[in-house]
Amino acid sequence: MVLACVAAAGAAQPAPLTTLDSVRRLSNVEAAKGIPVAFEATVTYFSAKRNNLFVQDGQTGVYVWFSSAPSMVPGDIVLVKGVTGASFTPYVILSNLSLLGHGKLPKPAAVTFDDLIKARYDSVLVTARGVVRSANPDAQWISGAEGGVLGIQTDGGSVDAVVNVGDPDDLSKLLGAEVAVTGVSGGRFDGKRQLTGAALHVSNLSDVKVLRPAAADPWSQPGIPMNQILGAYHVNDLSQRVRVTGVVTYFEPGSTLVLQDGSQSLWIRTHSFAPVKVGDRADATGFPAANEGLLQLTASEIRDSGVAAPVAPLPATWQQLASSQHIFDLVSIEGQVAVTAREAAQDEYVLVSDGYEFSAIYQHPAGAGPSSLAPMKAIPVGSRIRVTGICMPLNSNPFSHNAHFNILLRSQDDIEVLTPPGLLNAHNVALFFGGLLLLALVVGMRGWSLEHKNRRKVVSLAYMEQRRARILEDINYSRPLAGTLERITELVSVRLNGTACWCHVAEGATLGNRPSRLSTESFRTVEHPIPSRSGQPLGSLFAALDARTKPSVAEREALAMAAALATLAIETSRLYSDLVHRSEFDLLTDVQNRFVMEKKLTAMIQAARQSAGVFGLIYIDLNQFKRVNDVHGHLVGDFYLQEVAQRMKRQLRPGDTLARLGGDEFAVLVPVVHNRDEVEEIAARLEFCFNEPFVRDECVIHGSASVGIALYPEDAETVETLLSAADASMYVAKYTRVGKSRTAEALDDDEVAHRNRE
Repeated sequence: MVLACVAAAGAAQPAPLTTLDSVRRLSNVEAAKGIPVAFEATVTYFSAKRNNLFVQDGQTGVYVWFSSAPSMVPGDIVLVKGVTGASFTPYVILSNLSLLGHGKLPKPAAVTFDDLIKARYDSVLVTARGVVRSANPDAQWISGAEGGVLGIQTDGGSVDAVVNVGDPDDLSKLLGAEVAVTGVSGGRFDGKRQLTGAALHVSNLSDVKVLRPAAADPWSQPGIPMNQILGAYHVNDLSQRVRVTGVVTYFEPGSTLVLQDGSQSLWIRTHSFAPVKVGDRADATGFPAANEGLLQLTASEIRDSGVAAPVAPLPATWQQLASSQHIFDLVSIEGQVAVTAREAAQDEYVLVSDGYEFSAIYQHPAGAGPSSLAPMKAIPVGSRIRVTGICMPLNSNPFSHNAHFNILLRSQDDIEVLTPPGLLNAHNVALFFGGLLLLALVVGMRGWSLEHKNRRKVVSLAYMEQRRARILEDINYSRPLAGTLERITELVSVRLNGTACWCHVAEGATLGNRPSRLSTESFRTVEHPIPSRSGQPLGSLFAALDARTKPSVAEREALAMAAALATLAIETSRLYSDLVHRSEFDLLTDVQNRFVMEKKLTAMIQAARQSAGVFGLIYIDLNQFKRVNDVHGHLVGDFYLQEVAQRMKRQLRPGDTLARLGGDEFAVLVPVVHNRDEVEEIAARLEFCFNEPFVRDECVIHGSASVGIALYPEDAETVETLLSAADASMYVAKYTRVGKSRTAEALDDDEVAHRNRE
């Protein structure tokens, strides 16, 4: 028996892991068991303020968390004892740290943005190159920061360099400089500890080496008119389209879809109205993004497999959901109904669970009017219910802290009444106190009146906060700007006891309740600008008050609060519109890109099959474009592409679509034709665009293009074969031109390379 107990005790205490490699090879499931460790390594980063320690041995690094530890510096050789833990990757929870000596730091690995965002060098000392785009000396919003944060723009994307120590004033001097930053590779995470961004933990500002100083002090640059700032704008977005698979737990056609796969869930932006069934396994393809620290897929297309695989909702408490570890998951939670309200766009149920308040929201179907909506589910106040839906965080980047949340319902069937209200409920209590108030009225009307006013004030403040939260939700979901601004003016009107309020957007519409005539004798009009975070105001808010009243603090506070909301709404809406435009248009020529062209081509094929129609595709390849770049430079080459696009657009009919496929290749979709001659006539007009030379300053370009056409369904019946047919036709035209004017050996390098690929 004694031997058995000893054997059992030995089995319960495994031998400690003695190398970093053995820790890194663990899975998170294994690391969560708290396996003991005892290994030697070199300190690469230490922060006593944030309890962060990184150590490395060879080319393997690991993160060590501690509650207390002696101060260390990079290069110290230490003995680390503790147990393993599970997070983004396995890490170590420190129990004892011993200094063995001091040596050299490991040689940092040269990395790219792809290396950092894919965590290929997690917890390893690395060096990355880029240009400093921002310098924030107040870095409390990033875990582990003590000095400041440099926003580094690398070739692949943005990286936060979290500088441990240094004079914050020195950070701003690096703006615009090309630098090489040496630090420990880490990341930014959401509440599920999913990677949402890349970061470098830098021990000292001296680890930021200036490779090339900024061309000029940003504050000494000459000012330019505000309407010309986009002249300095340039983005080269090489993000790759990705595909994910999961079960549909929420779908709002033309707007939003949520996929869940086990413990992982993803918020997906889509314009698709394709039939998708909640509970089916589906694929989504789109472009990855991290919006305010939350993972998303944008510009997405959806394909329903038709295979049912419903996800069982996770029963959860308020504390579990507030911990932000169930972002976008399908959950269920119980609570007591405090308030119910039907609004124009949604039904809202305010619930209380474990003493905390949250909302369950059912979005009305798009386009549904009051007459077509089913009645709101009648649930008496005080009832205990269970709601099922998507856990939606209301604050951005809820990493390692509690988050406000709502439950997004799929239908009214997601509400289950568990117990009706008892005798001691809000309604009956109100009746009871109403009787007491009536009795008090006999004793003293004044006391009742004061109590009634106080109650109305409390209710009004709660109602105001609910409306403000709904406005923030509208902004977060990129709902129509006009409706959001109208709700903001309504909020001011309620705050100021029904005062008429309206909003004027700069170079835009006037929205809200604007009186038809404002009499200077009856009204006092108050204006408050809607500030921009940079530049001229975005517009103004107005309130028409009784002329007999005097200006008050309440007026200023209400308009200032509304102006801040309007600023957030307008700037968020413009940012979203800009992102959509950049996903669909070629940024150099401002014509549609290959993705949109192929999407339209697919739709035209489907429509032509339904109606037995005919349409044409024209393929245009610029001749000798590489020579233009080689002789005149890329700026002139860009000008040439822009002018070519504008000339070709002027030759097209309404309804024709011009797209840039890439490089010097364009395509035109001709939807309404009867025969090949009509397409050839449009193709000839496009070739005539090059009859006049292209002139910029002293550069004169005599351009030309090779044009090929394909007709659906005569030449091909799929997207790929139509493009191939038009491309082949274009090359016939190109070689014919070459045969007439010069030898095949005179083809430029771009043409030869393209021909070799064929």
